[in-house]
Amino acid sequence: MDDLFAADNINPMAPLAARMRPETLDEYVGQQHLVGEGKPLRKMIERRQGHSFILWGTPGIGKTTFAKLFANSLDAKFIELSAVMSGVKEIRAAVDDAKQWRLMTQKATLLFVDEVHRFNKSQQDAFLPFIEDGTFLFVGATTENPAFELNSALLSRARVYRLQTPSVDDLQDVMTRALADPIRGLGKRNIQVSDHHLNVLAQAADGDVRRSLNFLEILADFVEDGETITDEQLENVLGGSIRRYDKGGDVFYDQISAFHKSIRGSSPDGALYWMARMLDGGCDPLYIARRLLAIASEDIGNADPRALQVGLNAWDIFERVGPYEGNRAIAQAAVYMACAPKSNAVYRAFSQALESVRHHPSLEVPNHLRNAPTSLAKDMGHGEDYRYAHNEPNAYAAGESYLPQEIATERYYLPTDRGLEKKIGEKLAWLEQQDQQSPLQRYSNGDT
Repeated sequence: MDDLFAADNINPMAPLAARMRPETLDEYVGQQHLVGEGKPLRKMIERRQGHSFILWGTPGIGKTTFAKLFANSLDAKFIELSAVMSGVKEIRAAVDDAKQWRLMTQKATLLFVDEVHRFNKSQQDAFLPFIEDGTFLFVGATTENPAFELNSALLSRARVYRLQTPSVDDLQDVMTRALADPIRGLGKRNIQVSDHHLNVLAQAADGDVRRSLNFLEILADFVEDGETITDEQLENVLGGSIRRYDKGGDVFYDQISAFHKSIRGSSPDGALYWMARMLDGGCDPLYIARRLLAIASEDIGNADPRALQVGLNAWDIFERVGPYEGNRAIAQAAVYMACAPKSNAVYRAFSQALESVRHHPSLEVPNHLRNAPTSLAKDMGHGEDYRYAHNEPNAYAAGESYLPQEIATERYYLPTDRGLEKKIGEKLAWLEQQDQQSPLQRYSNGDT
């Protein structure tokens, strides 16, 4: 059959994204977990053998493109349906077309169904007998989780491959190739776009290959052949300041650092300012929410354990009500944490415990702390002399050790005297006093 991607077949009036559709797997962007050397989809194409499958991923990441590459490798007829525009009538027509093609040529047909999750149950069921009898290879594309949106009967006949969102570097590579290609791309025009501007375009495209090429094509309309793209032209295309899309540069990481340090330093004003700067720069609000949870654990800890819950609540509110009210909830959590008492005692204690494990990697669990699920384990002394805390005065087995003998005197957690941790410190100090008293002293103090 004719090469679907031959240069002679390229429509010069087609959008840049259509003209730059990959001709080979080597031009296919990202998805190395599926199309890299030795990976399942590459093997399938190289062996010219196929099975029905579902491609699951966000819009613009190459689902249709891969289906066409797959059909081309099999020398198969490519029929495309959109679940948005099609119904049972179009499915029947595709079936008849595939049967007629096989009778005429003895060749296979690949039926590609975009947005397959939009078909209802009966429409999805209509494909099943023809997948079973080999009338066509079925490839569905969906942006939704197939486990929830597709019939189990269809899923049992088609493997599911999850496509990953292309990285910023992937999108920059696509645009660079488009700028250099003199036949399908913008190579003849010799337009100059700096690496920084390409990075901004890639950030703005947000993982969508098609959108990145659309941005580049629109940008090319602002300049003459041979000219260099300016900041002003780029802002005209993106509809806002370039800084909105500088989410991966040093400035962004400086701002998140300033935000974190403002909260650590108990400055609600600083926290609000840097949060506003990041949101204005296009930062994902949930990135800030994630950072707040880290701050709650690292810098507040048990001085105010409620900080963790406040952070989780803000995240939940954002996902329930959307950005406008959700951003305010995240801001509220940031102010709460900035005003909360601070302690990094848990952070330091856990770090020291990890360091201790690295220095003493093979310490045995003491016999009295071991599990004894069998008579053999009991005969070996597992669990022997273990003191059940609830049977002890104040539900505390005073003098008991819960560390290996070699490090029995180690102390990792040292509470501060701030917030709730002050009370925790007092409790631990009282428990330590109990450890130092004899059982007779403890009973004489009224403990029962």
